[in-house]
Amino acid sequence: MDRIRVCIAGATGWVGRALVPAVLNSGDLILTGAVSRKASGRRVSEIFGIRGNETVASGSVQDALLNGADVMIDYTSPSAVKRNVLEAIQKGVNVVIGTSGLTDQDYDEINRTALEKGIGVFAAGNFSISATLVLHFSEIAAKYMKSWEILDFGSENKIDSPSGTALEMAHRISSQRKPSITVPLSETTGFRESRGATVNGIQIHSVRIPGHVLGVSVEFGSPDERLSLSFDAGSGPEPYLEGTLLAVRKVINMKGLTRGMDRLLNL
Repeated sequence: MDRIRVCIAGATGWVGRALVPAVLNSGDLILTGAVSRKASGRRVSEIFGIRGNETVASGSVQDALLNGADVMIDYTSPSAVKRNVLEAIQKGVNVVIGTSGLTDQDYDEINRTALEKGIGVFAAGNFSISATLVLHFSEIAAKYMKSWEILDFGSENKIDSPSGTALEMAHRISSQRKPSITVPLSETTGFRESRGATVNGIQIHSVRIPGHVLGVSVEFGSPDERLSLSFDAGSGPEPYLEGTLLAVRKVINMKGLTRGMDRLLNL
């Protein structure tokens, strides 16, 4: 079977630097494009010290896709991801989105465009297995618990708030139902901002301090009982690699947008 041609946008970023060798060592994938503004014009073999691939890094998705690709993986920035994704779709390239910062409205537009072009797009707020399990269990818990709020943790350098993991959590849990709120937010006294941001009817509280990399906790409550479901990431990108490569292999058979790793794991 022909290998899947992959372009990685954000190839020299935190996750991208680990994804490049993972693709090169996969056996069924081949790297045909790499996007990195700071490494533009340099060969992948030089950037990563890996022999056997002479792909030259490009400064834009448009240039990188000139080499041909079946799937583009995007691990860039909230300010660039939507533009990158739409560019790839217009060129007939399937997309795996690992970048956070997109809203539900953004995803609606991406889905419409992908369906028009007959292209598959897969997005997940988090590609790790443990984060996927927390998301899955949270949807189940929302069917039975009365109220819940989301705590979103990140490092002091994380610029997007809430995180993609927290946004996907709110999107997916709200598809079950909305939480019960005893005191309407409009009746909050003191500082309304202390109750967090309202996303799909759910309160999200984002914390950005040193010592955290990425984490999300959902606090559920019912009369005289409480349930807490949490995910915390370490300092390396390894937990996200397996899920990302699985999405690459699956997205070529999709049409339109699919969200959530649990969709790939058949949970």
